[in-house]
Amino acid sequence: MKILYGVQGTGNGHISRAREMARAFTQLGVSVDFHFSGRSADHYFDMDCFGDYRTSTGLTFVTEQGKVNQWKTFRENSLRDVWREVKALDLGGYDLVLNDFEPVSAWAARRQGVRSLGLSHQSAFLFDVPKSGEGWLDRKLIRYFAPTDQQLGLHWYHFGAPILPPIVPQPQAPQKTDGSVLVYLPFEELQQVLALLNRFSEVSFYCYHPSVKTDYQQENVNVRALSRTGFHQRLAMCDGVIANGGFELPSEAIALGKKLLLKPLQGQYEQMSNVATLELMGLAACMHALDTAALRNWLASHSPGQVVWPDVAMAVAEWLLAGEPQSPEALCQSLWAPISFPEPVLETIRDLDMNASTSGLKSLITGTY
Repeated sequence: MKILYGVQGTGNGHISRAREMARAFTQLGVSVDFHFSGRSADHYFDMDCFGDYRTSTGLTFVTEQGKVNQWKTFRENSLRDVWREVKALDLGGYDLVLNDFEPVSAWAARRQGVRSLGLSHQSAFLFDVPKSGEGWLDRKLIRYFAPTDQQLGLHWYHFGAPILPPIVPQPQAPQKTDGSVLVYLPFEELQQVLALLNRFSEVSFYCYHPSVKTDYQQENVNVRALSRTGFHQRLAMCDGVIANGGFELPSEAIALGKKLLLKPLQGQYEQMSNVATLELMGLAACMHALDTAALRNWLASHSPGQVVWPDVAMAVAEWLLAGEPQSPEALCQSLWAPISFPEPVLETIRDLDMNASTSGLKSLITGTY
């Protein structure tokens, strides 16, 4: 089977998932071609595992001070240029386009009649999962931004749909924590983040930010340039994580038993839904601004516990290469069966299951039916 894997490059979470899939395919002796879009070609880093990968411009969004700037996003994206890239991408010889919310390869597959399978967190939002702040445009973007023939969503719970657990690196030997806090708020202004963290002089923070080019120290904050290896070392050693409302980093933190404080990117309903869902499940705390009181309360709290996710990447790769011998629903069921949640989270999950069978899941977050 010859596979092209399209990956959205705007966020590092998509790329992290693709790394795990690349690891699984490599272990199974299968070569996969990768196509990335959403950022400048020279802004990708630590990409050796993807071999001779391809890039295109694709589509992205513009953020300012922790919010999506919809006007600049519209102005700086050219649908005409994207359609030109779609037509230029030749999928001849490929049996499958595996897609993590990447528009160029998704639309090229549709145009050329090549089978496509969505494997992404965004695919979960095509099903009846908890949502917050969803509007008409959000529904259209989720459905048509990177359309595929079939979808396998990824989420922290299945909500009775063909949704898989998160794809994360498999846990290594536990490391002793050092009491520090890892901070990754790439959509916030760095100086505003540092001003907040400096208020808590007794806490050692490690703050990674895309605007940092050289590591330095500012009082109690270790300010770091982006580094995949350094970041994951700090993630393993810290007590807690402060982040925006993406999917991949919280998934990895939960797998390591770290407590979470999340600030969703305003205007991005996926992040708002993620944070609301984790808060509902008791797996994270939320702040909607860089809030001193929220941070102080969170620092005094404890982790809700660890959730060990299975090797989803290997299971999906084996399933695809075996010709999909079981239904997506059966695959999902087999992966959720061994997962154990902390007791307080289990109580919430029972409520989720009950509401799913009666009034619908969306009401849990939005308060509407």
